[in-house]
Amino acid sequence: MTRVLIAGAGIAGLATRIALAARGVRADVAERDLAPRAGGTGLYLPANAVRALGDLGLADRLATRSVPVGRQEIRDRTGDLLTSYGLDEIWGDVGESRAISRAALHDLLLDAAGPPTFPGNAVQSARPDGTVVFADGSRAGYDVVIGADGIDSAVRRSVFPSVAPRFLGQVCWRFLFDGTESTTWSVLLGDRGRSVLTVPVGNGRVYCFASIDSATPSPPPGDWRELFAGFATDVLQHGDNAYFAPLYEIAGFDWVDGKVVLLGDAAHACSPSMAQGGAMALEDALVLAASIGDGPDALNRYRDRRAARVRFVLEQNHRRDNARNLPGVVRRLVFRHLGRRLVRSNHAGLLARP
Repeated sequence: MTRVLIAGAGIAGLATRIALAARGVRADVAERDLAPRAGGTGLYLPANAVRALGDLGLADRLATRSVPVGRQEIRDRTGDLLTSYGLDEIWGDVGESRAISRAALHDLLLDAAGPPTFPGNAVQSARPDGTVVFADGSRAGYDVVIGADGIDSAVRRSVFPSVAPRFLGQVCWRFLFDGTESTTWSVLLGDRGRSVLTVPVGNGRVYCFASIDSATPSPPPGDWRELFAGFATDVLQHGDNAYFAPLYEIAGFDWVDGKVVLLGDAAHACSPSMAQGGAMALEDALVLAASIGDGPDALNRYRDRRAARVRFVLEQNHRRDNARNLPGVVRRLVFRHLGRRLVRSNHAGLLARP
């Protein structure tokens, strides 16, 4: 029997455990927290993420804990509409897009995957021969070690020390607030990379994501909401306890060394521009599980199968970020006349299954 260890019980790690179990492979899970973290903000799940959750056997559970998102609207900071489209025009037969609170998605995955094997005892380091050292100092050997421990991955640092996150020159604030239910994802765009996005996540809650270009990954002084003065929205008044984060990307493709493999943000963290971080993690889980069950050289096959798709997402994120940062008059013309076509192009490489 193949001995598998998953480092991390987040979205990527739990999805991988579920995908492996469906193929008869039992995996241990090491997680730094003793219990699931409370709180968190929200997630927009594009149609390929919803499809991946369905392929994991979770469609019914997702339907009861999330809400459909049927439309996207892009406006300038004054609220003037630049472009609007139904998401069925973008995704076609792939299916619907949905939104959910991060806590609800984690609970859904945890219910299906089961609790971590080693709660409160994270992987501290790993070696290509499958040896891992846990936080309590103990050691163990595995046939496959899966680094699903996020952008600050201890597995990546120990096995792939030359691969590091790159600051994208953007910082953001995220929060949930009580708001009106709708099925629309909406964003206001300003200068200096400023944007304010809202999307309902169910149970009368709305997720807000506000971002701005920044030369440093540190929070700016003062009340951050003053940076968005002049935006035609009052949602930022609810952001007293917003979660601040600098945005990073990992563009390397060194995901496999010996018995160690990375997935999710540990392998390829990306800009949230296309909301593909969670989707890529879910797809990774499905592809890795299929590869492990398909004979020798499984990890290299996983890497080779995922590389082009991840590269496409990184490239499209850059295109979208560049378009959003065009001068106001140019951006208005581009989005009004080409907006729908650009969005379709951004997602064209994701319509087929991974």
